[in-house]
Amino acid sequence: MRLPAVAAAFLALASPALAQHGGSHQPAVQAAPYAPSAAREIKAMSPQEIADLRAGRGMGLALAAELNGHPGPMHALEHAEALRLTAAQRADLERLMTGMRRDAAIAGERLIEAERALDGLFAGLRATPESVASATARIGAEAASVRAVHLVTHIATRALLTQEQVVRHDELRGYRRGG
Repeated sequence: MRLPAVAAAFLALASPALAQHGGSHQPAVQAAPYAPSAAREIKAMSPQEIADLRAGRGMGLALAAELNGHPGPMHALEHAEALRLTAAQRADLERLMTGMRRDAAIAGERLIEAERALDGLFAGLRATPESVASATARIGAEAASVRAVHLVTHIATRALLTQEQVVRHDELRGYRRGG
């Protein structure tokens, strides 16, 4: 094989790779996985997370209770017939659920505002180690408050149910086998 033939073969093999990179030796620009988050109002929170917090939804925050025999009012009410809830239990569970959603939404709004403040520190180029420590401590406290609302409601729910209803609830939810 002559040298021009070797060079032609090399160019034929290399041209698709060169074309991908625009003929330069610069790596191709790839979007970072966080790129879509750059357009968010609060960079660290998705619109769905904000909506869930504002609605007082559980978002798995009470799994420590739920998976350890402390049902929440919503799931107990979903299985009202199978659990044979009394009218008084239903009314109490409705009251608990309404209060939980209200209190969780209030706490959730405080968490959203705390995240907004942290975002603002960075967006406004005002972030310092001290301001970040303060802002993240506030976020931690507000997140704990949201979670506590849900967990405490699970404690109150369990107190309204009989042991048999708790066992049946766990069976219906697939947490334990019947029998």
